Amino acid sequence: MNDSPRTTHLLSYHELRRYGSLLTRCNPLLNPEFTAVNMILRHWTVHSAALVLLLTFNSSSTRAQQPAQDSPPSLYLGTAWYPEQWPESRWNADLALMQQASIRFVRIAEFAWSTMEPTEGNYQYEWLDHAIEAAAKHHIYVVLGTPGAAPPAWLTQKYPETLRIKEDGHADQHGNREQFNWANPKYRELTRNIAERMAKRYGHNSNVIGWQIDNEYANLSYGPDVKKQFQDWLQLRFNTLDNLNARWTTSYWSEAYTDWSQIPIQERYGNPGLLLAWKRFVSDTWRGYQKNQLDVIRPNIDRRQFITTNMMGWFDGYDQYTVSQDLDLASWDDYVGRGHLDPYRNGAAHDLTRGFLRKNFWVMETQPGFVNWNAVNTTLGKGEVRAMAWHDIGHGADAVSYWQWRSALNGQEELHGTLVGPDGTPVPLYSEVAQLGREFAKAGPALAGTSVHSQVAILHSYDSRWSINWQRHNQNFDPIAQIVSYYKPLRQVAQSIDIVPPTVPLSDYKLVVAPGLAVLSDDAVKNLMAYVQNGGHLVLGQRAGVKDEDNSLAIERGPGPLTKLLGGRVEQYYAIDDKPEDTIPLTGTWGSTTSKIWAEQLSASAPEVEVLMRYDKSNGWLDGQPAAITRKFGKGRITYIGAWMDEKAMLTAAKWMATTSGVTAPFDGVPEGVEVYPREGAGKKVFILVNFSDSTQTVKLPSQMHSVFDEKSVDTIWLDRYGVAILQTR
Repeated sequence: MNDSPRTTHLLSYHELRRYGSLLTRCNPLLNPEFTAVNMILRHWTVHSAALVLLLTFNSSSTRAQQPAQDSPPSLYLGTAWYPEQWPESRWNADLALMQQASIRFVRIAEFAWSTMEPTEGNYQYEWLDHAIEAAAKHHIYVVLGTPGAAPPAWLTQKYPETLRIKEDGHADQHGNREQFNWANPKYRELTRNIAERMAKRYGHNSNVIGWQIDNEYANLSYGPDVKKQFQDWLQLRFNTLDNLNARWTTSYWSEAYTDWSQIPIQERYGNPGLLLAWKRFVSDTWRGYQKNQLDVIRPNIDRRQFITTNMMGWFDGYDQYTVSQDLDLASWDDYVGRGHLDPYRNGAAHDLTRGFLRKNFWVMETQPGFVNWNAVNTTLGKGEVRAMAWHDIGHGADAVSYWQWRSALNGQEELHGTLVGPDGTPVPLYSEVAQLGREFAKAGPALAGTSVHSQVAILHSYDSRWSINWQRHNQNFDPIAQIVSYYKPLRQVAQSIDIVPPTVPLSDYKLVVAPGLAVLSDDAVKNLMAYVQNGGHLVLGQRAGVKDEDNSLAIERGPGPLTKLLGGRVEQYYAIDDKPEDTIPLTGTWGSTTSKIWAEQLSASAPEVEVLMRYDKSNGWLDGQPAAITRKFGKGRITYIGAWMDEKAMLTAAKWMATTSGVTAPFDGVPEGVEVYPREGAGKKVFILVNFSDSTQTVKLPSQMHSVFDEKSVDTIWLDRYGVAILQTR
C-alpha cells in the first residue's frame, strides 16, 4: 500500500470500503442508507479524477487518533507492549488492564519490521494505526521504536551483505536479533527508509510522545568491509602512518605499519593505541548509524516528540557519551538480574546515564520481578519492585517502564517476568505496579519540574575503563568496582552525586573525585587544573593520569600531567593478592585500615604537601611510605589516594572530603539502609526516602515537611522494609 501522508490515487474496492466505513463513522451527514461512498462502491469504475475530487483528503486524519484528554503526566509509568503478537480483538482487554494500573505509555514496534514490511516495499501500517488509536482511548501514550534491531528474513536473504560477520569470520544468521552489520551502507539505507516512513506517518500524531531508535546497540561486525572503514577512519584521524607509528610506539614487537591496509581489528589483546582506536571507531560508527535514522526522523516530527535510544548502564561496548550527544533524552534498561537491588551500584548507573546529557532521563526497560537470562533467575522481593522504581525517580528518572507487558507464546524470552501472563490475566506483581501507578499520579505534581542537583561529581571516562580492563595488572581490579568504592561513601555523606566526563564544566561542584581516570586528554588536564586553581577540591584515585589520549604511558609518573599540581607523584604501584594476609596495613587521618587489590607508593616534592595516610610494615617497599596526600593549590585543593581501602575507612575519607570542601547534606542522622534522594526545581524541594534495610526505620526530619502520600505535615516518619516517603519542604 502507499503510505504517503496524502491519498490521491485510484483507491481499490477494499480501500474504498475501509475509508467509506471510516467516513460514515466520522461524519454525521454520512449514513448507511445513502452516502457518497456507497454510490462510489456501486459505480467504482468511475474515472480516477472524479474519485480524487471526492476522496482526496489528508490521510493523516485517519492516523490522528484522539489523544488522552488529560495533560501528559509528570511521571510516566510504562510497559513494553507487542500488539503484533496478539489478535486485535485482545488489545482493548490488555489496554484496559494497563489503564487500571495507571500505566501511561507503551513502547511499541521496535521489533516489528516483519509486520510493518512483510515483503520488500509492501508496507502494512494499519495495525499500528489501530494500536496507537486503541491506546489513546485508554489514556495511554506511545513511544515508537524504529525496527532496525530485528531485520526481517526477506531482507537478509535478498541482501546478505547486511548480515554482520562474527569474530570467527562467519556470517550471522536470521532467527535472533542484531544480526545486522551496523556499518553496512545498504542496511543503513533500508533502516533510514522505514524510519522516515514511520516519521512521516506518525510524526504529528498527538498520541505519540517519543521515538526510540532501534534497541540496545551491541553487536559488531568484523568483516573486510568494516576493516577497510576502520583503516580509512584511522587515516583521517592520524593523517600519516609515521604519525600513527610514533604515537602507538609500533617499534615494539616490530608492529610498525607501512600501509594502511596492514592495520588489523583487535579488541582484547594488542597494541593499546590500536585497541583504543578501535573502540573509538566503534563509538563513532554507532553514532553514525543512529544519526542516519535521526536525520530523517527529526524533520518529520513535532518538536514535542523526543528521540532516544535505550542504553545499558555500565555496558562499555561503545562510548555512550559519543552516541548520546545527538539525542533529546537519555534512557537505559535497568535490570538487576540475579539477587536483589544494590542501591549504590545501580544508583551509580542511574547517575552515569543522567550524566550523558546532564538532565533527567527515562528507564525504558526494567524487570517486573525477574528476568530469564541469568544462571539463576531469582525474583525481587515483595515491595522491592516499587522501592526500586522510586529509587529510579530519586536519581532523576521521569519514567519507569516494565519489560514486558505480557508473556510471549514463543521466542527466546518466554520465561521472563511480565505483568500479565500468557492467558491475559494479571500476575501477582500487577497489584504492586498498580499501586506504583497511583503513587506516580499523586506525587507527579510535586516532582514536576524538579531534577537532581549535586555538590559532588565523580569523573568517568570509557577510555579509562577500557585502558584498565585491557591491562588490569590484578585480575580483581574492576574499574566499576573502583568507582563504586568511592561512590557509595560519598553518596552516604552527600546524598547526591553526579557522574560526568572530565571535560564538562566543573565550577558548580564543591568536590570532584576521579577514581581510575587513567586516560587524560589535554582538554581534560586543562579543565581539572582550572577547577583546582579556581577553588575546587579534586580527589584523584588509584591509577589516575597514567596514560595519554592515545593510551600510551605518560612520560611523567602518575598522576601524569597533574604531578606538578599535586606536588607529589606515584613512585611505584603494587598488585596485592586476594589472600587476607597479603593486604597492606595503613594508618593516618582516616584511621587504621588495609589496602586490598592495589597499593601505590607515593612521594611528596612540594613542602606544603600533607601526608594523610601511611602504610605500616608490609612488603618492605611500602613500609612507612605515603598512601594518601593532599595539597592546597591556588584557591583550591588536590588530593591523591593510592590505596584501595575498606568501606569503613572510605566512609571516613568521604566525610573528610566533604568537610574540607564545604559539602553539606540535607538530612543528618539517617538510619543505615535508608536512602535519601533530593530533587529540586520550579521553586520546590522534594525528598524521596526509601528504606532498603531489613527492618522498620524511624527518620527524624530536619524540619516540618509535607508528606505527599499522607497529605499532612510531619516531622518524623516510619518506613517499613521497602517503604517509601515523598516529602516536600514548605
